[in-house]
Amino acid sequence: MNWNKGGRYLLSIVSGILMVLSFPFTGSMSYVMLLAWVPLLIVEKQVSEQSYRSGKVFIHAYLAFLIYNIGSTWWIWNSSEMGAVLAFGMNTLIMATVFYLFHLCKRKLGRNLGYLAFVAFWMAFEMIHYHWELSWPWLNLGNVFAIVPENVQWYTVTGVLGGTLWILLANLMAFSLLEAFTAKKERGVLIKKGVLFVSLIAVPIIISRIMYQSFDPEQGTPAEVVVTQPNVDPYNEKFSGSVTEQLDRICDLADGLVSDQTAFVLAPETALPFSFYEDEIKRIIYYPYLVERKAKWKNASMLIGASTKKYFRKKRSRASKPIYGGPGYEEFYNSSLLIDEYDQPTFVHKSKLVLGVEKVPFSNWFPALEKLSINNGGTSGTLGIEEESQVLRSRKTVFAPIVCYESIYGGFVAEQCRKGAELLFIITNDGWWDDTPGYKQHQALARLRALETRKYLARSANTGSSCFIDPRGGISQQTPWWTETAIKKTLYRNDIQTLYVRWGDYLGKLAIYLSIALLLVYFFRRVKPQTSK
Repeated sequence: MNWNKGGRYLLSIVSGILMVLSFPFTGSMSYVMLLAWVPLLIVEKQVSEQSYRSGKVFIHAYLAFLIYNIGSTWWIWNSSEMGAVLAFGMNTLIMATVFYLFHLCKRKLGRNLGYLAFVAFWMAFEMIHYHWELSWPWLNLGNVFAIVPENVQWYTVTGVLGGTLWILLANLMAFSLLEAFTAKKERGVLIKKGVLFVSLIAVPIIISRIMYQSFDPEQGTPAEVVVTQPNVDPYNEKFSGSVTEQLDRICDLADGLVSDQTAFVLAPETALPFSFYEDEIKRIIYYPYLVERKAKWKNASMLIGASTKKYFRKKRSRASKPIYGGPGYEEFYNSSLLIDEYDQPTFVHKSKLVLGVEKVPFSNWFPALEKLSINNGGTSGTLGIEEESQVLRSRKTVFAPIVCYESIYGGFVAEQCRKGAELLFIITNDGWWDDTPGYKQHQALARLRALETRKYLARSANTGSSCFIDPRGGISQQTPWWTETAIKKTLYRNDIQTLYVRWGDYLGKLAIYLSIALLLVYFFRRVKPQTSK
C-alpha cells in the first residue's frame, strides 16, 4: 500500500504516540512497544521503494521521536525549562540520526544487512548513551518493562539491552508479517511468520515466569532497614530552611521504627544540603548532632545524602573551581555519607551526573559553557565525581550507595555488585518534578536494578516515593507522594552474582562492534564504484 505525504506523516505520529503509550506512567502499556516501530518502518520502506530523497526518513523519524521524548518526559519542564528543551531537542536529534543511518545502510547494503543495521545501530546507540557526555538513557527501549518485571526475569542474563533487542526483533517480525499479508502471500507463509512472531513474544515471557516462580527472594542473611521520607520542599525549604529542623524531622521519623535489630537507617539525597569540607566533618555542628541522635539506635549505621567539597592546591579536573580571593581550588560533590556503627564517616561521591544541573557537557573542551549551568541549591557548574563505582561496608555488610540518577545505569550498579555489594541503597530527591510521571518512572526503573542483580533494594526519597524492592523486582511499602513518613523491612543480603553482573552490557559491546563493521562495509561500497570508475 502506498501512502501519500499526509499518510506518511500520520504513520510517524502514530509511531510516536504508541511509544509514549508504552512507557511507564505515560500509558504503561508496555507491550505496545513491540509494535510501535512498525508504522515508522512502513514510512522508511516507502521512501526507499519510491526513491525519495533520504532526508525524508530523517524528518519522519524526528517527528516520531520528538513525540516520544516530549510525551514520556514532559515533566522535566517542571524543574528546568531550558533543560527540558535541550533534552527533547538533542535526544530527538540523536535518535533520528541513528534511524537515518540505518536507512542509508539499507539502501546501499540491501534489505538483510539493512535490517541487521537497524538492530545493531540502535543497540549501539543505547550502549553509548550510558557512557558519553550527553548520557540520557532514561528512554532506552528495554526500560518500558520496568512495571512488569515478572515478565523480564531474563534481564538477569541480558540487562535492559536484552529488552531493547526483544523490542526491535518483534517490530521487525511484525513488519515482515504485515508485508506478507499486504502482498497476499500464500497461507503457509503467513502461518509460518505468524507462528514465529507469536513465539518471539511468548517464549521469553514463559521463560521469565518460570524464573520468577523458581527464585526465592528471601535467601541470605537478614538485615533490618529503616527508610525515611522527610518530605522537605526542594524549592522553598530544603536549601534555605533550618538544617537542624530538617535533620530533626529525619531522626524523629527513624526513632518511631528503629529496633534493636535495625542495621541501617537511610535518609535521602542532600539531606545535609549546605556544602562543607569533608575533612572537617567532625567539626561542623551537624555531625555530633547526628551522632547523638544515632546513639539511641543501638549499633545501627546511617546512610545520608550530603553536599560536600574538597580543597586542592592545583586544578584537578573540570569540576575544580578557583577559590575566590585565595589560593587553590574547590570541588563540590553530591555525596553519600555513611556514619557506621562506630560513628566514623565515609564519603562516596555521585558518579553519574544530571545533564545541565550537575554536569555541563563538553565543558572539558569549552570551559565557558560552565556559565550556562543551572543553579542547584546554591551550587552550579559541573560537580566532581568518583572515577569508578564504589561500595561501602558496615555492620559486616557490603552495600551499594546509589544516588538518584545513578539508579538508571544498570551497568554501573552491576559493577558495584561485582565489587561485593549485597544490598542496594538508593537515596534520591524527586520533588523537583512535582506530582508527575517523573518520580514514578524513576522508582520503576529501580525495580530493574534489583531484578538484574538479584539484590534487595531500599529506596529513600526526600519526597516522591520511597519503598523496598525484592530481588525479583517486586515492590512493597510504597509511600505516597508529598508525605512525611518512614518504613521498615527485613531485607536479605546475598552474594549472588547473576550473569549480567558478571558480564555487564555485553550485548551493547557486541552491537558496537557489529555497527562498526556494517559502517565500514557501507563506506567501502560507497567508495568502490567511484574508484572503479
